[in-house]
Amino acid sequence: MAPHPSPSHNLPGSRISRIPTARTELSASCSEEHCISLSARAPLTLSFHLSLPLPSLPPSVAPCWLWLWFWSPEMWHQSFGLLGKSYTHDTTGSFLLGKWLYMPLCSVPLCSAVVDVAIQDYVADVASELTYQNKSPISTEVLFVFPLGPQMSIYSFQACSEDAKVQVMLQDEAQQLHEATGSWENLEYLQDQSRYPGKVFACFLGTLSPGRELVVTLRYVQELSQEPDGAARFVLPHTLHPYTQLYAWNCHSSHLPYSLLLTASLQSPRGVANVQANCSLTPLIYTAQDHSTAQVSLAGSPPGQHDLELLVYFGNPSAVSAVVEKGNPEAPPGSLLGDPMVLVTLAPSIPEPVPGQRQSGEFIFLLDTTFLEHAQDSLLFLLKSLPLGCYFNIYCYEAASVGIYPQSVEYTQDNLTNALWRIPSTGSSLGDTNLLETLRSVYSTPRPRGHACQLFIFMTGLPSDKEAIAAEVCHHRNSHRCFSFYFSEDSAALAIALARETGGEVTYVSSNNSMTAVLQCLKRALKPAAEVVSLSWTLPRGLEVEVLGGTPQSIFQGQHSLLYAQIHGQAQDTTVAKGVMTLQCSLEGQDVTHTIEFPLCSQGDGRLAGHRLAVRSLLQRLFLEAASGSGDEPRHRAVEISLASGIICPFTSYVGIRTSQRVTWYRGPLALLAPCQSHIPCQLVELPGSCKDSSCYPVTIWVPPGWLTAVRESWCALRRLTCGIAALPNRGACSKAHKPLPPSISSLKYVDPTAYVLRSPIFGPWSTEAFAECQKLVALQSEDGSWALSSGLASVLEVDEAEIKRKMPGEVMEPSIWATVLAVTWLHRPDKCYQDYCELLEAKAVTWLCSRTVSQLDKCLEAANNLLGSSAKPNIFRL
Repeated sequence: MAPHPSPSHNLPGSRISRIPTARTELSASCSEEHCISLSARAPLTLSFHLSLPLPSLPPSVAPCWLWLWFWSPEMWHQSFGLLGKSYTHDTTGSFLLGKWLYMPLCSVPLCSAVVDVAIQDYVADVASELTYQNKSPISTEVLFVFPLGPQMSIYSFQACSEDAKVQVMLQDEAQQLHEATGSWENLEYLQDQSRYPGKVFACFLGTLSPGRELVVTLRYVQELSQEPDGAARFVLPHTLHPYTQLYAWNCHSSHLPYSLLLTASLQSPRGVANVQANCSLTPLIYTAQDHSTAQVSLAGSPPGQHDLELLVYFGNPSAVSAVVEKGNPEAPPGSLLGDPMVLVTLAPSIPEPVPGQRQSGEFIFLLDTTFLEHAQDSLLFLLKSLPLGCYFNIYCYEAASVGIYPQSVEYTQDNLTNALWRIPSTGSSLGDTNLLETLRSVYSTPRPRGHACQLFIFMTGLPSDKEAIAAEVCHHRNSHRCFSFYFSEDSAALAIALARETGGEVTYVSSNNSMTAVLQCLKRALKPAAEVVSLSWTLPRGLEVEVLGGTPQSIFQGQHSLLYAQIHGQAQDTTVAKGVMTLQCSLEGQDVTHTIEFPLCSQGDGRLAGHRLAVRSLLQRLFLEAASGSGDEPRHRAVEISLASGIICPFTSYVGIRTSQRVTWYRGPLALLAPCQSHIPCQLVELPGSCKDSSCYPVTIWVPPGWLTAVRESWCALRRLTCGIAALPNRGACSKAHKPLPPSISSLKYVDPTAYVLRSPIFGPWSTEAFAECQKLVALQSEDGSWALSSGLASVLEVDEAEIKRKMPGEVMEPSIWATVLAVTWLHRPDKCYQDYCELLEAKAVTWLCSRTVSQLDKCLEAANNLLGSSAKPNIFRL
């Protein structure tokens, strides 16, 4: 028995609360599983996490204090797994006080994990078996929670104990053939208390008796990220390897208290070259002569303080690869799961741009009037940072649905100047247009060939047609990528959806940091790209290929594109065993062609990872079509595919079927009866994460005598009471939990915020001052990056114009060279920091200088440092 917590204990992940009581016996004990037993003989005042003053206690109650230890949610939000809730029993308590007290969820210890991973190129199928044991002396209601990472989908789940078996199945949300009853408060409590932001799979599994084990079988598929060196990166989820302080503290040892057995099967037509990990592995064993398949296992103990990661390297790096996965023989021919699937990886080698070379690209900015009102000065920095050779256009979508130019124009000084003049003033009257109409105008406007299109969309509020906007962007996702910027939380889901569908980025900005946030995104958007991408196929007669979702028109440096193509039909010539795929694209204006052969004989182990991920991608698009009002056909097709594949969609829902187990030794008359079945809650839950409002922090409230009897029935009643009290001073509660309802037809409800990085720069107190100081200098810069020697420049530099001309080195033939060196040197003054604002502008200036002359720069820099009192180093001019 562990000692009960006291004020002097600083246990990891714990939170201490005090409970005033009324001159009574109180005792608290804590087992090794950290379940606290409480005995009480008088009215209690419990401490909850709400912001309210303590109400006055009745005169008959004189408070004393008891220290009570609650688990902090941080202890289980990282790994989740099997969580338990316990009711502590007091055999001597009064009936009015009640004999049960609900405690927060805590982790049930993991005993063993067996994981089998199948990786083929950049697709993984994971089958896991997790064994948990209730080491508490009391029964525990258990809830299994599994965080869904990016590009991940569960397709099979079951749990077995000596008492019952739980099997999860999918059902049509509209029909609701099976409806779970009871235990919804577990999911509600999870939503209220978890600080994990994102989507989780949660299933209530009933009661686990003391000492009993529960075995969870979980299967999921996932697209793997590609490292810069081409390796496929697999990370074992925390649920399968919960190396948290919770386990280390329980056993008072650095060794993990559970066993982990991991085996990885690897496959690639390019061959498996090597596997690296942050732990010990067995030697790589090849199971095919051409090294196209291999196996590796975990050797020894897993890493005890960090994630388990595998990096799989494939042989013969190429711009395009293809793996043919055989279909399900039990599925009908011609169906999505029945026909072979080709997993296509496009990863052309894209070189760095040559300094001074004109750069391609089309940049389209969609602004609303609120952005123009609060951050119009930021637009100047943004437009000045664009590279020579690109095309651009600006749409002010609350004023007009057309751009300031009929179509994108080349980036020149005249076009830039005219664009700044044509931007509507913030006082202009708003029209009837919106973001949806503007996007349709953008997509219907002719585009310059050979220039990868990128949209910069600014949303200071949530547009009215959010569903149609998401569907419109999804429909054109292969033609561009979006950089979404949102100024308020209500538009976050839409911003994430637009970036997710197009492979872009999401950024939260405010009126104070918008310029720097946008410029950092522009810097990443300036990476070169393979443009005018197309795929062509050569297959035997009778076969045809369908690329699900189409082919992207551009692939940017550092990215790879994973496509799913299905082969339909029957080959008329069975002697032809190979197909040919050709990738064509444009790199730096030069046409490039890559051709590969791939075997038509289907491969794979029958786990259908590629098929299921193709289903996942297709379901997302069908849902957007249905949400935009495209009729019933997308919904019917989505339900059919979802039920057949096991991959959930918003039109289907999970339901857990719990079947009571019969004891094997019983041979009585009741043994002939069918096992008892019931339906239990199981669903995807969107967790909001940490609450930012101050009302989420502790407050003490008084619970009257006799009320605790309600706690025995449901924790939900206690939560509703406290949330209601917290709302009295109109300060709000953390969240409003409710019984989960069938999903509404909203594509934004299912956006996973963990799939994309939400970038939000950090700013110091100097940011506003620095912005104002360099704004005038930026306004004087030409589109090519140079500055002219003028009185305006002298005013910014705070040096007399005549003095500037007199100090110009004699070797300098062009005054603009001297002026540009002065401007760049001014940006590097001591105790000044303009890097976040002027990094791209400075790079343009240095590139322009290097294209003019190099021999004069060292003397110009020395003269500029003397004139401005700076100490700029030669390396800023690439010397």
